Amino acid sequence: MNYKEQYNKWLNSPKLSENEKAELKSIENDEKEIESRFFSPLEFGTAGLRGIMAVGLFRMNIHIIRHTTQAFSELINEEPMGDKCVAICYDSRLNSDTFSKEAACIIAANGIKVRIFDALRPTPELSFAIREYGCIAGINVTASHNPKEYNGYKVYWSDGAQLPPHHAEKVAEKMSKLDIFDSVKTMDYDKAVAEGLITIMGEETDEKFLKNVMEQANDQESVKKVADSFKLVFTPFHGAGHKLVPEALKRLGLKHILCEPEQMKIDGNFPTVSSPNPENPEGFEKSVALAKENGADLIIGTDPDCDRVGIMVRNDKGEYITISGNQTGVLLLDYLIGAKTRAGIMPPKPAMLKSLVTTEMARVISEKNGLACYDTFTGFKFMAEKKNALEAAGTNKVIYSYEESYGYMIGDFVRDKDAVTASMLLAEMAAWYATQNMTLYDALIKLYEKYGQFAEKTLNLVMPGLDGIEKMRKLMTNLRESPPTQIADVEVIMRRDYESGTELDVKTNKTKEIELKGSNVLRYGMADGTAIIVRPSGTEPKVKVYILASGETQKICTEKIEKYEVWANELAK
Repeated sequence: MNYKEQYNKWLNSPKLSENEKAELKSIENDEKEIESRFFSPLEFGTAGLRGIMAVGLFRMNIHIIRHTTQAFSELINEEPMGDKCVAICYDSRLNSDTFSKEAACIIAANGIKVRIFDALRPTPELSFAIREYGCIAGINVTASHNPKEYNGYKVYWSDGAQLPPHHAEKVAEKMSKLDIFDSVKTMDYDKAVAEGLITIMGEETDEKFLKNVMEQANDQESVKKVADSFKLVFTPFHGAGHKLVPEALKRLGLKHILCEPEQMKIDGNFPTVSSPNPENPEGFEKSVALAKENGADLIIGTDPDCDRVGIMVRNDKGEYITISGNQTGVLLLDYLIGAKTRAGIMPPKPAMLKSLVTTEMARVISEKNGLACYDTFTGFKFMAEKKNALEAAGTNKVIYSYEESYGYMIGDFVRDKDAVTASMLLAEMAAWYATQNMTLYDALIKLYEKYGQFAEKTLNLVMPGLDGIEKMRKLMTNLRESPPTQIADVEVIMRRDYESGTELDVKTNKTKEIELKGSNVLRYGMADGTAIIVRPSGTEPKVKVYILASGETQKICTEKIEKYEVWANELAK
């Protein structure tokens, strides 16, 4: 069917409510809008679905949720496992609670038991619940840190990590064969609860989760030493971190936890921020004001589904500044190495994992301290796979995994980003440095002095609209077919293509295979030691360019980034 035929199918379907039909009728004279909503289905992948909320095939709505869940249920029923159960979670976004209950009804109607939370919860608690209760899968209704217009549908498998590629492909295949309206089985929610097909999870699961979170603490004695004076500001950006993060900080031993009152209110419109993303400093404006008023030592912010966390600290001038995901990651890595060593709990053959776009400073810190360091593709499902493989083989024990995009995974009880545990450990780290009369800014400067100077920048080349996908495809194709030999007048000495799993030494023209293969990512090694990585985003209409620089001084690093940034911005034109 073409987009106009799909539009008419939806408009005439008895499954649509009168309000939904009215929404479609309101665009009947807007051909471009009709095309944008119906030119294609949302693509289901290992990260599930994500899109703008509206009526349409290429939008997030109740019918897309039903269709996807029916396909997922059929996949689950094909698995040989006997008594199957699916855990369901959701965040504070508009329609998240409705979408999650609708998914529960469809799973139950397909004869599969459901465990659903009684209210919004952090993403890592879903990962934990899957593992804790022996579920075969999980669903999380969230669009993470995207703007308020978006919602999403993340799917997990039995290890608590996001869906493996082969299962995602099967779900997508089933969706292509199932009619979006007529194939769906469903049942009444209350009836499913009464019949025991749906079980409600609440505080009992919170307590089990928090017990595991607190077991990751390394040095509560240091927290006690500064608890009377140490002050921390927390914001959940109107989302799912509002309850468990403050509780974890309290159990750590902190006495002065100042929660930003307006952003503690659950609201999917995110009224106090333009985007609920802890990567964006402007979202911390209210928290900075509260911190200044109270002389706080640290600001912590978690995104709406509480899997990402960002921090702000006071610099040497007393100003609150953003610490990037890369910087936060290396601070926490170095701290965990020291804290576990001091406590005598560092395991044999320790290792850390990082995404291939994350700072190489993490590798330097790891190797200088006797840890193995492994790269993975972007996404914690890949980190979960690597962790599982290394530990099953007895090769290494992974103590820490992180991505530059503000995601951190610690411990064995989750297989996804965990802003609850990370927030607790970031506070513990800041408290320990406070006992040394140092801020986290002081600590970062010391790290650079100890391990060398590094700087990083991520550029987002946004390509929205109907032609955005084609622009992204062409950009990557052009880079492969006409690879640059120089970038910003600096020679390219190495080209790595993670799709084919090959690396080319430009000088010798020799190619070798690399471990990572099968992802649309390109990496350029420059003669000045800089790495430039280009990859399309898997969840948003943009191509991301990562510039990873090192040098004798921060000034040299900054100059390198500025030079390559000009080239990167030209790619979008």
